[in-house]
Amino acid sequence: MDILEIDPAEVESTSFIDDFVKEDLAPGGRCEGMQVHTRFPPEPNGYLHIGHCKALYIDFRTAEKFGGICNLRFDDTNPAKEDTEYVEAIKEDIHWLGFDWGDRLYYGSDYFQKTYELAVGLIKKGLAYVCELTPEQLKEYRGDITTPARSPWRDRPIEESLDLFERMKNGEFPEGKYTLRAKIDLASGNFNMRDPALYRIRYIEHHRQGTKWCIFPMYDFAHPIQDALEGITHSLCSLEYEDHRPLYDWVIQNTDVPSKPRQIEFARLGINNTVMSKRKLRALVEGGSVNGWDDPRMPTLCGLRRRGYTPRAIRNFSERIGVAKASSTVEYAFLEHCLREDLNETARRAMAVLHPVKLTIVNYPAGQTETVTVENNPNRPEDGTRQVSFSRELWIEAEDFLAEPVPKYKRLYPEGPECRLKGAYLVRCVGYNTDEAGNVTEVLAEYDPDSRGGDPADGRKVKGATLHWVDAGTAVDAEVRLYDDLFTVPNPEEGDFLDYLNPESLTVLTGCKVEQALGAARPGESWQFMRQGYFCADSRDSAPGHLVFNRSVKLKDSFKP
Repeated sequence: MDILEIDPAEVESTSFIDDFVKEDLAPGGRCEGMQVHTRFPPEPNGYLHIGHCKALYIDFRTAEKFGGICNLRFDDTNPAKEDTEYVEAIKEDIHWLGFDWGDRLYYGSDYFQKTYELAVGLIKKGLAYVCELTPEQLKEYRGDITTPARSPWRDRPIEESLDLFERMKNGEFPEGKYTLRAKIDLASGNFNMRDPALYRIRYIEHHRQGTKWCIFPMYDFAHPIQDALEGITHSLCSLEYEDHRPLYDWVIQNTDVPSKPRQIEFARLGINNTVMSKRKLRALVEGGSVNGWDDPRMPTLCGLRRRGYTPRAIRNFSERIGVAKASSTVEYAFLEHCLREDLNETARRAMAVLHPVKLTIVNYPAGQTETVTVENNPNRPEDGTRQVSFSRELWIEAEDFLAEPVPKYKRLYPEGPECRLKGAYLVRCVGYNTDEAGNVTEVLAEYDPDSRGGDPADGRKVKGATLHWVDAGTAVDAEVRLYDDLFTVPNPEEGDFLDYLNPESLTVLTGCKVEQALGAARPGESWQFMRQGYFCADSRDSAPGHLVFNRSVKLKDSFKP
Protein backbone atom coordinates (compact mmCIF):
# COMPACT_ATOMS: atom_id res chain seq x y z
CA MET A 1 0.00 0.00 0.00
CA ASP A 2 1.06 3.56 -0.67
CA ILE A 3 1.84 5.93 2.18
CA LEU A 4 -0.82 8.57 2.84
CA GLU A 5 -0.12 11.99 1.40
CA ILE A 6 -2.47 13.71 3.87
CA ASP A 7 -2.76 13.64 7.63
CA PRO A 8 -5.99 11.74 8.41
CA ALA A 9 -6.21 13.48 11.78
CA GLU A 10 -6.82 16.73 9.90
CA VAL A 11 -9.76 15.34 7.93
CA GLU A 12 -13.06 16.67 9.23
CA SER A 13 -15.36 13.86 10.31
CA THR A 14 -18.87 14.19 8.95
CA SER A 15 -20.06 10.65 9.68
CA PHE A 16 -19.37 7.57 11.76
CA ILE A 17 -17.66 6.08 8.70
CA ASP A 18 -15.10 8.89 8.77
CA ASP A 19 -14.56 8.19 12.46
CA PHE A 20 -13.93 4.49 11.80
CA VAL A 21 -11.50 5.26 8.98
CA LYS A 22 -9.59 7.78 11.11
CA GLU A 23 -9.42 5.21 13.91
CA ASP A 24 -7.95 2.64 11.51
CA LEU A 25 -5.40 5.10 10.11
CA ALA A 26 -4.28 6.40 13.48
CA PRO A 27 -0.95 5.26 14.99
CA GLY A 28 -1.39 1.66 16.05
CA GLY A 29 -4.55 1.29 13.96
CA ARG A 30 -5.17 -1.61 11.62
CA CYS A 31 -4.44 0.55 8.55
CA GLU A 32 -1.65 2.74 9.90
CA GLY A 33 0.45 4.08 7.03
CA MET A 34 -1.83 2.58 4.39
CA GLN A 35 -3.80 4.31 1.66
CA VAL A 36 -7.57 4.21 2.04
CA HIS A 37 -8.93 1.91 -0.63
CA THR A 38 -12.68 1.46 -1.22
CA ARG A 39 -14.75 -0.05 -3.98
CA PHE A 40 -18.16 0.45 -5.59
CA PRO A 41 -19.58 -2.99 -6.52
CA PRO A 42 -22.78 -2.64 -8.59
CA GLU A 43 -24.49 -5.70 -10.01
CA PRO A 44 -24.93 -5.24 -13.78
CA ASN A 45 -28.56 -6.40 -13.84
CA GLY A 46 -30.18 -2.99 -14.19
CA TYR A 47 -29.53 0.74 -14.27
CA LEU A 48 -28.25 2.74 -11.32
CA HIS A 49 -30.89 4.72 -9.43
CA ILE A 50 -30.79 7.48 -6.85
CA GLY A 51 -30.55 4.90 -4.06
CA HIS A 52 -27.35 3.48 -5.54
CA CYS A 53 -26.08 7.03 -5.77
CA LYS A 54 -25.81 7.26 -2.00
CA ALA A 55 -23.56 4.17 -1.86
CA LEU A 56 -21.62 5.36 -4.89
CA TYR A 57 -21.08 8.75 -3.32
CA ILE A 58 -19.98 7.29 0.02
CA ASP A 59 -17.53 4.88 -1.61
CA PHE A 60 -15.87 7.39 -3.91
CA ARG A 61 -16.12 10.38 -1.58
CA THR A 62 -14.64 8.53 1.42
CA ALA A 63 -11.62 7.55 -0.63
CA GLU A 64 -11.35 11.07 -2.04
CA LYS A 65 -11.59 12.68 1.39
CA PHE A 66 -8.71 10.63 2.80
CA GLY A 67 -6.51 10.87 -0.29
CA GLY A 68 -7.27 7.29 -1.25
CA ILE A 69 -8.62 5.44 -4.28
CA CYS A 70 -11.84 3.67 -5.19
CA ASN A 71 -12.26 0.70 -7.51
CA LEU A 72 -15.21 0.01 -9.76
CA ARG A 73 -15.97 -3.69 -9.58
CA PHE A 74 -18.98 -5.24 -11.29
CA ASP A 75 -20.57 -7.90 -9.13
CA ASP A 76 -21.31 -10.34 -11.93
CA THR A 77 -21.20 -13.58 -9.96
CA ASN A 78 -24.92 -14.18 -10.65
CA PRO A 79 -25.27 -14.31 -14.45
CA ALA A 80 -29.04 -14.82 -14.57
CA LYS A 81 -29.96 -11.20 -15.42
CA GLU A 82 -26.62 -9.54 -16.11
CA ASP A 83 -25.82 -7.80 -19.36
CA THR A 84 -23.10 -5.65 -20.93
CA GLU A 85 -25.78 -3.01 -21.63
CA TYR A 86 -25.98 -2.37 -17.90
CA VAL A 87 -22.20 -2.38 -17.54
CA GLU A 88 -21.81 0.46 -20.04
CA ALA A 89 -24.74 2.40 -18.58
CA ILE A 90 -23.30 2.18 -15.05
CA LYS A 91 -19.90 3.42 -16.21
CA GLU A 92 -21.55 6.34 -18.01
CA ASP A 93 -23.58 7.29 -14.93
CA ILE A 94 -20.55 7.26 -12.62
CA HIS A 95 -18.53 9.43 -14.97
CA TRP A 96 -21.49 11.79 -15.37
CA LEU A 97 -21.56 12.29 -11.60
CA GLY A 98 -17.91 13.30 -11.72
CA PHE A 99 -16.21 10.22 -10.27
CA ASP A 100 -13.52 8.11 -11.88
CA TRP A 101 -11.92 4.77 -11.08
CA GLY A 102 -8.80 5.27 -13.20
CA ASP A 103 -7.40 1.94 -14.37
CA ARG A 104 -9.10 0.05 -11.52
CA LEU A 105 -12.03 -1.51 -13.39
CA TYR A 106 -12.70 -5.08 -12.30
CA TYR A 107 -15.33 -7.78 -12.57
CA GLY A 108 -16.22 -10.31 -9.92
CA SER A 109 -15.94 -12.97 -12.61
CA ASP A 110 -12.25 -12.05 -12.99
CA TYR A 111 -11.74 -13.93 -9.72
CA PHE A 112 -13.67 -17.12 -10.48
CA GLN A 113 -10.55 -19.25 -10.73
CA LYS A 114 -8.95 -17.85 -7.58
CA THR A 115 -12.23 -18.09 -5.67
CA TYR A 116 -12.55 -21.73 -6.71
CA GLU A 117 -9.01 -22.42 -5.49
CA LEU A 118 -9.74 -20.78 -2.14
CA ALA A 119 -12.89 -22.89 -1.80
CA VAL A 120 -10.76 -26.01 -2.39
CA GLY A 121 -8.47 -24.72 0.34
CA LEU A 122 -11.39 -24.55 2.78
CA ILE A 123 -12.33 -28.14 1.98
CA LYS A 124 -8.75 -29.26 2.62
CA LYS A 125 -8.85 -27.48 5.99
CA GLY A 126 -12.04 -29.30 6.90
CA LEU A 127 -13.97 -26.01 6.78
CA ALA A 128 -16.24 -26.79 3.81
CA TYR A 129 -18.07 -29.82 2.47
CA VAL A 130 -20.27 -30.86 -0.43
CA CYS A 131 -23.90 -31.18 0.65
CA GLU A 132 -26.70 -33.10 -1.10
CA LEU A 133 -29.68 -31.49 0.61
CA THR A 134 -32.31 -30.19 -1.78
CA PRO A 135 -33.58 -26.62 -1.35
CA GLU A 136 -36.68 -28.01 0.32
CA GLN A 137 -34.59 -30.10 2.70
CA LEU A 138 -32.31 -27.16 3.48
CA LYS A 139 -35.35 -25.20 4.59
CA GLU A 140 -36.64 -28.14 6.61
CA TYR A 141 -33.29 -28.76 8.32
CA ARG A 142 -32.52 -25.09 9.01
CA GLY A 143 -33.88 -25.17 12.56
CA ASP A 144 -35.06 -22.18 14.56
CA ILE A 145 -33.89 -19.99 17.42
CA THR A 146 -33.95 -22.90 19.88
CA THR A 147 -33.23 -25.74 17.44
CA PRO A 148 -29.88 -26.12 15.66
CA ALA A 149 -29.74 -26.78 11.95
CA ARG A 150 -28.87 -30.26 10.66
CA SER A 151 -26.83 -31.59 7.77
CA PRO A 152 -26.26 -35.32 7.27
CA TRP A 153 -23.36 -34.51 4.91
CA ARG A 154 -21.41 -32.36 7.34
CA ASP A 155 -18.92 -35.12 8.14
CA ARG A 156 -18.37 -36.16 4.54
CA PRO A 157 -14.68 -37.11 4.15
CA ILE A 158 -12.46 -34.34 2.82
CA GLU A 159 -11.27 -36.37 -0.16
CA GLU A 160 -14.84 -37.16 -1.13
CA SER A 161 -15.85 -33.47 -0.99
CA LEU A 162 -12.78 -32.53 -3.05
CA ASP A 163 -13.71 -35.10 -5.69
CA LEU A 164 -17.36 -34.05 -5.83
CA PHE A 165 -16.51 -30.33 -5.94
CA GLU A 166 -14.18 -30.84 -8.89
CA ARG A 167 -16.82 -32.89 -10.68
CA MET A 168 -19.36 -30.14 -9.96
CA LYS A 169 -16.98 -27.75 -11.73
CA ASN A 170 -16.64 -30.17 -14.62
CA GLY A 171 -20.39 -30.26 -15.19
CA GLU A 172 -21.11 -33.84 -14.20
CA PHE A 173 -24.19 -33.11 -12.10
CA PRO A 174 -27.57 -31.41 -12.68
CA GLU A 175 -28.51 -28.10 -11.09
CA GLY A 176 -29.56 -28.46 -7.48
CA LYS A 177 -27.84 -31.81 -6.99
CA TYR A 178 -25.03 -30.46 -4.80
CA THR A 179 -23.91 -27.30 -3.05
CA LEU A 180 -20.66 -26.48 -1.33
CA ARG A 181 -21.27 -25.34 2.24
CA ALA A 182 -19.01 -23.78 4.85
CA LYS A 183 -18.60 -25.73 8.07
CA ILE A 184 -19.11 -23.09 10.76
CA ASP A 185 -21.79 -23.49 13.44
CA LEU A 186 -25.17 -25.17 12.97
CA ALA A 187 -26.36 -23.84 16.32
CA SER A 188 -25.40 -20.19 15.71
CA GLY A 189 -27.97 -17.57 16.65
CA ASN A 190 -27.01 -15.83 13.40
CA PHE A 191 -28.58 -17.99 10.70
CA ASN A 192 -26.07 -16.68 8.15
CA MET A 193 -23.45 -18.72 10.03
CA ARG A 194 -25.35 -22.01 9.99
CA ASP A 195 -23.13 -23.63 7.39
CA PRO A 196 -24.06 -21.23 4.56
CA ALA A 197 -23.83 -22.25 0.92
CA LEU A 198 -20.65 -21.11 -0.83
CA TYR A 199 -21.24 -22.54 -4.33
CA ARG A 200 -24.18 -23.76 -6.39
CA ILE A 201 -24.50 -25.39 -9.82
CA ARG A 202 -25.97 -23.23 -12.60
CA TYR A 203 -26.00 -24.05 -16.30
CA ILE A 204 -26.32 -20.57 -17.69
CA GLU A 205 -24.20 -18.49 -20.05
CA HIS A 206 -22.22 -15.72 -18.39
CA HIS A 207 -22.01 -12.35 -20.16
CA ARG A 208 -18.18 -12.41 -19.97
CA GLN A 209 -17.18 -15.99 -19.19
CA GLY A 210 -19.56 -17.70 -21.59
CA THR A 211 -20.06 -21.35 -20.59
CA LYS A 212 -16.63 -21.84 -19.02
CA TRP A 213 -18.14 -22.12 -15.54
CA CYS A 214 -21.17 -24.06 -14.35
CA ILE A 215 -20.61 -23.45 -10.64
CA PHE A 216 -20.91 -19.95 -9.26
CA PRO A 217 -19.89 -18.58 -5.85
CA MET A 218 -22.49 -17.07 -3.57
CA TYR A 219 -22.16 -13.34 -2.96
CA ASP A 220 -21.31 -13.76 0.74
CA PHE A 221 -18.34 -15.91 -0.21
CA ALA A 222 -17.16 -14.10 -3.32
CA HIS A 223 -17.39 -10.52 -2.08
CA PRO A 224 -14.92 -10.64 0.85
CA ILE A 225 -12.47 -12.55 -1.33
CA GLN A 226 -12.71 -9.95 -4.09
CA ASP A 227 -12.20 -7.15 -1.55
CA ALA A 228 -9.15 -8.87 -0.09
CA LEU A 229 -7.57 -9.63 -3.48
CA GLU A 230 -7.91 -5.97 -4.49
CA GLY A 231 -6.43 -4.70 -1.23
CA ILE A 232 -9.61 -2.93 -0.14
CA THR A 233 -9.19 -1.39 3.30
CA HIS A 234 -12.82 -0.47 3.96
CA SER A 235 -15.73 -2.36 2.45
CA LEU A 236 -18.65 0.06 2.78
CA CYS A 237 -22.07 -1.47 2.29
CA SER A 238 -25.74 -1.04 3.17
CA LEU A 239 -27.22 -2.01 6.49
CA GLU A 240 -28.82 -5.20 5.18
CA TYR A 241 -25.34 -6.79 5.29
CA GLU A 242 -24.79 -6.08 8.98
CA ASP A 243 -25.88 -9.61 9.94
CA HIS A 244 -23.63 -10.97 7.20
CA ARG A 245 -20.51 -9.30 8.62
CA PRO A 246 -19.55 -12.31 10.81
CA LEU A 247 -19.54 -14.45 7.65
CA TYR A 248 -17.53 -11.79 5.80
CA ASP A 249 -14.94 -11.85 8.58
CA TRP A 250 -14.97 -15.67 8.73
CA VAL A 251 -14.16 -15.92 5.02
CA ILE A 252 -11.32 -13.39 5.37
CA GLN A 253 -9.87 -15.19 8.39
CA ASN A 254 -10.09 -18.70 6.98
CA THR A 255 -9.01 -18.28 3.36
CA ASP A 256 -5.49 -17.55 2.20
CA VAL A 257 -6.09 -13.98 1.04
CA PRO A 258 -3.43 -11.22 1.06
CA SER A 259 -5.28 -8.53 3.06
CA LYS A 260 -8.00 -8.11 5.66
CA PRO A 261 -10.64 -5.52 4.77
CA ARG A 262 -13.08 -4.08 7.29
CA GLN A 263 -16.79 -4.09 6.50
CA ILE A 264 -18.78 -1.04 7.65
CA GLU A 265 -22.53 -0.72 7.13
CA PHE A 266 -24.73 2.33 6.63
CA ALA A 267 -28.46 2.82 6.16
CA ARG A 268 -29.84 2.68 2.64
CA LEU A 269 -31.51 5.70 1.07
CA GLY A 270 -35.30 5.74 1.05
CA ILE A 271 -37.25 8.38 -0.89
CA ASN A 272 -41.01 8.78 -0.85
CA ASN A 273 -43.32 8.58 -3.89
CA THR A 274 -41.10 6.16 -5.77
CA VAL A 275 -39.75 2.61 -5.77
CA MET A 276 -36.10 1.65 -5.99
CA SER A 277 -36.21 -2.13 -6.21
CA LYS A 278 -34.59 -3.21 -9.48
CA ARG A 279 -37.25 -5.89 -9.82
CA LYS A 280 -40.01 -3.30 -9.56
CA LEU A 281 -38.25 -0.83 -11.85
CA ARG A 282 -37.81 -3.59 -14.40
CA ALA A 283 -41.52 -4.40 -14.10
CA LEU A 284 -42.34 -0.76 -14.87
CA VAL A 285 -40.15 -0.86 -17.97
CA GLU A 286 -41.15 -4.28 -19.26
CA GLY A 287 -44.83 -3.69 -18.51
CA GLY A 288 -44.89 -0.45 -20.49
CA SER A 289 -45.80 1.73 -17.50
CA VAL A 290 -42.86 3.97 -18.43
CA ASN A 291 -40.95 4.54 -21.64
CA GLY A 292 -37.69 2.81 -20.79
CA TRP A 293 -35.08 2.97 -18.05
CA ASP A 294 -34.36 6.60 -18.92
CA ASP A 295 -37.97 7.75 -18.67
CA PRO A 296 -37.75 11.09 -16.81
CA ARG A 297 -40.25 9.80 -14.22
CA MET A 298 -37.89 7.01 -13.18
CA PRO A 299 -35.50 7.35 -10.20
CA THR A 300 -32.68 5.98 -12.37
CA LEU A 301 -29.70 8.25 -12.87
CA CYS A 302 -30.21 8.15 -16.63
CA GLY A 303 -33.86 9.10 -16.11
CA LEU A 304 -32.96 11.95 -13.77
CA ARG A 305 -30.29 13.13 -16.22
CA ARG A 306 -32.79 13.13 -19.07
CA ARG A 307 -35.24 15.07 -16.93
CA GLY A 308 -32.62 17.76 -16.36
CA TYR A 309 -31.02 16.85 -13.04
CA THR A 310 -27.41 17.93 -12.78
CA PRO A 311 -24.43 16.07 -11.29
CA ARG A 312 -23.86 18.89 -8.81
CA ALA A 313 -27.46 18.77 -7.57
CA ILE A 314 -27.29 15.03 -6.97
CA ARG A 315 -23.90 15.24 -5.28
CA ASN A 316 -25.16 18.04 -3.04
CA PHE A 317 -28.20 15.96 -2.20
CA SER A 318 -26.01 12.95 -1.36
CA GLU A 319 -23.75 15.08 0.82
CA ARG A 320 -26.54 16.82 2.69
CA ILE A 321 -28.68 13.79 3.54
CA GLY A 322 -25.69 12.48 5.50
CA VAL A 323 -24.71 8.97 6.53
CA ALA A 324 -26.66 7.20 9.24
CA LYS A 325 -27.03 3.82 10.87
CA ALA A 326 -30.82 4.03 11.18
CA SER A 327 -33.02 3.71 8.12
CA SER A 328 -35.09 6.75 7.21
CA THR A 329 -37.01 8.20 4.29
CA VAL A 330 -36.03 11.45 2.60
CA GLU A 331 -38.66 13.67 1.01
CA TYR A 332 -38.43 13.72 -2.78
CA ALA A 333 -39.02 17.44 -2.43
CA PHE A 334 -35.55 17.78 -0.93
CA LEU A 335 -33.99 16.30 -4.05
CA GLU A 336 -36.01 18.82 -6.05
CA HIS A 337 -34.82 21.58 -3.73
CA CYS A 338 -31.18 20.69 -4.45
CA LEU A 339 -31.85 20.81 -8.18
CA ARG A 340 -33.69 24.12 -7.94
CA GLU A 341 -30.77 25.59 -6.00
CA ASP A 342 -28.29 24.54 -8.67
CA LEU A 343 -30.35 25.59 -11.68
CA ASN A 344 -31.11 28.95 -10.12
CA GLU A 345 -27.39 29.66 -10.42
CA THR A 346 -26.62 27.95 -13.72
CA ALA A 347 -29.65 27.78 -16.00
CA ARG A 348 -30.12 30.21 -18.86
CA ARG A 349 -33.42 32.07 -19.01
CA ALA A 350 -36.08 32.39 -21.67
CA MET A 351 -39.79 32.95 -22.12
CA ALA A 352 -42.10 30.15 -23.17
CA VAL A 353 -45.89 30.05 -23.39
CA LEU A 354 -47.25 26.59 -22.65
CA HIS A 355 -50.99 27.24 -23.12
CA PRO A 356 -50.95 30.00 -25.73
CA VAL A 357 -53.67 32.51 -26.50
CA LYS A 358 -53.20 35.39 -28.93
CA LEU A 359 -52.72 38.89 -27.52
CA THR A 360 -53.29 41.66 -30.06
CA ILE A 361 -52.19 45.19 -29.14
CA VAL A 362 -54.75 47.13 -31.12
CA ASN A 363 -52.99 50.50 -30.96
CA TYR A 364 -49.54 49.16 -31.88
CA PRO A 365 -48.60 49.94 -35.51
CA ALA A 366 -49.42 47.04 -37.83
CA GLY A 367 -46.35 45.56 -39.51
CA GLN A 368 -43.93 47.13 -37.04
CA THR A 369 -41.36 45.04 -35.16
CA GLU A 370 -38.85 46.20 -32.59
CA THR A 371 -36.47 44.58 -30.12
CA VAL A 372 -36.68 44.93 -26.38
CA THR A 373 -34.08 44.09 -23.77
CA VAL A 374 -34.79 41.25 -21.35
CA GLU A 375 -32.58 40.35 -18.41
CA ASN A 376 -30.87 36.98 -18.19
CA ASN A 377 -29.88 35.02 -15.11
CA PRO A 378 -28.14 37.50 -12.77
CA ASN A 379 -26.11 34.58 -11.42
CA ARG A 380 -24.59 34.23 -14.90
CA PRO A 381 -23.11 37.68 -15.49
CA GLU A 382 -21.47 36.44 -18.67
CA ASP A 383 -24.94 36.20 -20.23
CA GLY A 384 -25.72 39.90 -19.73
CA THR A 385 -29.06 40.70 -21.34
CA ARG A 386 -30.74 39.49 -24.51
CA GLN A 387 -32.72 41.15 -27.30
CA VAL A 388 -36.20 39.80 -27.98
CA SER A 389 -38.46 40.80 -30.88
CA PHE A 390 -41.77 42.52 -30.09
CA SER A 391 -44.70 43.27 -32.39
CA ARG A 392 -48.44 43.85 -32.50
CA GLU A 393 -49.32 40.14 -32.06
CA LEU A 394 -47.97 38.14 -29.15
CA TRP A 395 -48.64 34.87 -27.39
CA ILE A 396 -49.49 34.91 -23.69
CA GLU A 397 -50.58 32.22 -21.24
CA ALA A 398 -54.28 31.43 -21.32
CA GLU A 399 -54.35 31.67 -17.51
CA ASP A 400 -53.17 35.29 -17.73
CA PHE A 401 -56.61 36.35 -18.95
CA LEU A 402 -60.02 35.92 -17.37
CA ALA A 403 -63.21 37.27 -18.86
CA GLU A 404 -64.66 37.41 -15.35
CA PRO A 405 -61.88 37.84 -12.80
CA VAL A 406 -61.84 36.25 -9.37
CA PRO A 407 -60.86 38.19 -6.22
CA LYS A 408 -57.20 39.30 -6.07
CA TYR A 409 -56.68 38.45 -9.73
CA LYS A 410 -54.11 40.94 -11.04
CA ARG A 411 -53.67 39.85 -14.62
CA LEU A 412 -55.58 40.80 -17.76
CA TYR A 413 -59.35 41.20 -17.81
CA PRO A 414 -61.69 43.80 -19.31
CA GLU A 415 -61.41 47.09 -17.47
CA GLY A 416 -58.67 45.56 -15.35
CA PRO A 417 -55.33 47.01 -14.23
CA GLU A 418 -52.33 47.68 -16.38
CA CYS A 419 -49.93 44.74 -16.59
CA ARG A 420 -46.29 44.79 -17.52
CA LEU A 421 -45.15 42.66 -20.48
CA LYS A 422 -41.73 41.46 -19.37
CA GLY A 423 -39.04 43.85 -20.65
CA ALA A 424 -41.54 45.71 -22.83
CA TYR A 425 -44.65 47.83 -22.32
CA LEU A 426 -47.59 48.28 -20.02
CA VAL A 427 -50.84 46.99 -21.51
CA ARG A 428 -54.49 47.12 -20.47
CA CYS A 429 -57.16 44.69 -21.66
CA VAL A 430 -59.89 46.32 -23.77
CA GLY A 431 -61.77 43.23 -24.95
CA TYR A 432 -61.56 39.69 -26.27
CA ASN A 433 -62.89 37.37 -28.98
CA THR A 434 -64.23 33.83 -28.70
CA ASP A 435 -65.05 30.95 -30.99
CA GLU A 436 -68.49 29.39 -31.43
CA ALA A 437 -67.96 27.27 -28.32
CA GLY A 438 -67.22 30.32 -26.22
CA ASN A 439 -63.50 29.66 -25.90
CA VAL A 440 -61.27 32.72 -25.83
CA THR A 441 -59.26 32.92 -29.05
CA GLU A 442 -57.87 36.43 -28.81
CA VAL A 443 -57.27 38.99 -26.09
CA LEU A 444 -57.35 42.65 -27.14
CA ALA A 445 -55.23 45.24 -25.39
CA GLU A 446 -53.85 48.74 -25.69
CA TYR A 447 -50.30 49.67 -24.79
CA ASP A 448 -48.69 52.79 -23.39
CA PRO A 449 -45.93 53.83 -25.85
CA ASP A 450 -44.11 55.74 -23.09
CA SER A 451 -43.77 52.72 -20.78
CA ARG A 452 -41.18 50.67 -22.63
CA GLY A 453 -38.68 48.79 -20.50
CA GLY A 454 -38.82 49.84 -16.86
CA ASP A 455 -41.35 51.78 -14.87
CA PRO A 456 -43.63 54.24 -16.69
CA ALA A 457 -42.18 57.67 -17.30
CA ASP A 458 -44.92 59.30 -15.26
CA GLY A 459 -44.04 57.19 -12.21
CA ARG A 460 -47.56 55.82 -11.75
CA LYS A 461 -47.87 52.65 -9.69
CA VAL A 462 -48.76 49.51 -11.61
CA LYS A 463 -51.14 47.18 -9.80
CA GLY A 464 -51.13 44.41 -12.36
CA ALA A 465 -48.71 41.50 -12.67
CA THR A 466 -45.68 41.17 -14.92
CA LEU A 467 -46.49 38.71 -17.70
CA HIS A 468 -44.22 36.69 -19.94
CA TRP A 469 -44.94 36.54 -23.66
CA VAL A 470 -43.53 35.45 -27.01
CA ASP A 471 -43.65 37.42 -30.25
CA ALA A 472 -46.03 35.63 -32.63
CA GLY A 473 -43.87 36.61 -35.58
CA THR A 474 -40.74 34.81 -34.35
CA ALA A 475 -42.16 32.17 -31.98
CA VAL A 476 -40.99 28.61 -32.36
CA ASP A 477 -43.33 25.67 -31.79
CA ALA A 478 -42.36 23.13 -29.16
CA GLU A 479 -43.62 20.10 -27.31
CA VAL A 480 -43.41 20.36 -23.53
CA ARG A 481 -43.62 17.42 -21.13
CA LEU A 482 -44.74 18.08 -17.59
CA TYR A 483 -43.89 15.44 -14.98
CA ASP A 484 -45.43 14.65 -11.64
CA ASP A 485 -44.94 11.88 -9.07
CA LEU A 486 -45.02 8.43 -10.64
CA PHE A 487 -47.10 7.13 -7.73
CA THR A 488 -50.11 8.57 -5.94
CA VAL A 489 -49.04 7.54 -2.41
CA PRO A 490 -45.88 8.33 -0.42
CA ASN A 491 -45.01 4.66 0.09
CA PRO A 492 -46.01 2.55 -2.93
CA GLU A 493 -43.96 -0.34 -1.50
CA GLU A 494 -46.91 -1.10 0.78
CA GLY A 495 -49.20 -3.31 -1.29
CA ASP A 496 -49.07 -3.78 -5.07
CA PHE A 497 -47.09 -0.78 -6.25
CA LEU A 498 -48.66 -0.95 -9.71
CA ASP A 499 -52.04 -0.15 -8.15
CA TYR A 500 -50.67 3.27 -7.17
CA LEU A 501 -49.42 4.41 -10.56
CA ASN A 502 -50.31 8.05 -11.17
CA PRO A 503 -52.22 8.41 -14.47
CA GLU A 504 -51.25 12.10 -14.49
CA SER A 505 -47.53 11.58 -13.98
CA LEU A 506 -46.94 12.77 -17.57
CA THR A 507 -48.75 15.56 -19.38
CA VAL A 508 -47.71 16.27 -22.95
CA LEU A 509 -48.39 19.78 -24.30
CA THR A 510 -48.12 20.43 -28.03
CA GLY A 511 -48.28 23.73 -29.86
CA CYS A 512 -46.36 25.57 -27.14
CA LYS A 513 -44.68 28.82 -28.19
CA VAL A 514 -41.09 29.54 -27.18
CA GLU A 515 -38.53 32.26 -27.79
CA GLN A 516 -36.61 32.07 -31.03
CA ALA A 517 -33.35 31.45 -29.12
CA LEU A 518 -34.71 28.16 -27.80
CA GLY A 519 -34.80 26.83 -31.32
CA ALA A 520 -31.08 26.18 -30.95
CA ALA A 521 -31.30 24.60 -27.49
CA ARG A 522 -28.87 21.68 -27.20
CA PRO A 523 -30.10 18.32 -25.89
CA GLY A 524 -29.73 18.26 -22.11
CA GLU A 525 -29.29 22.04 -21.85
CA SER A 526 -31.16 23.59 -18.92
CA TRP A 527 -33.29 26.71 -19.10
CA GLN A 528 -35.52 28.60 -16.71
CA PHE A 529 -38.82 29.40 -18.40
CA MET A 530 -40.11 32.55 -16.76
CA ARG A 531 -42.91 31.73 -14.25
CA GLN A 532 -43.03 28.11 -15.44
CA GLY A 533 -40.08 26.28 -13.93
CA TYR A 534 -36.80 24.76 -15.05
CA PHE A 535 -36.74 22.79 -18.29
CA CYS A 536 -34.22 20.99 -20.44
CA ALA A 537 -34.22 19.96 -24.07
CA ASP A 538 -34.96 16.23 -24.19
CA SER A 539 -31.79 14.29 -24.94
CA ARG A 540 -33.58 11.59 -26.89
CA ASP A 541 -36.43 13.23 -28.79
CA SER A 542 -35.58 16.92 -29.19
CA ALA A 543 -34.13 18.00 -32.54
CA PRO A 544 -34.17 21.07 -34.82
CA GLY A 545 -37.66 21.32 -36.22
CA HIS A 546 -39.09 19.22 -33.38
CA LEU A 547 -38.25 20.79 -30.05
CA VAL A 548 -39.11 18.80 -26.93
CA PHE A 549 -38.60 20.20 -23.44
CA ASN A 550 -38.91 18.30 -20.17
CA ARG A 551 -39.86 20.13 -17.00
CA SER A 552 -37.09 19.32 -14.54
CA VAL A 553 -38.62 20.99 -11.50
CA LYS A 554 -41.25 23.60 -10.75
CA LEU A 555 -40.62 27.06 -9.42
CA LYS A 556 -42.17 27.92 -6.10
CA ASP A 557 -45.95 27.69 -6.27
CA SER A 558 -47.79 30.83 -7.31
CA PHE A 559 -51.43 31.87 -7.49
CA LYS A 560 -53.62 29.76 -9.78
CA PRO A 561 -57.08 31.03 -10.72
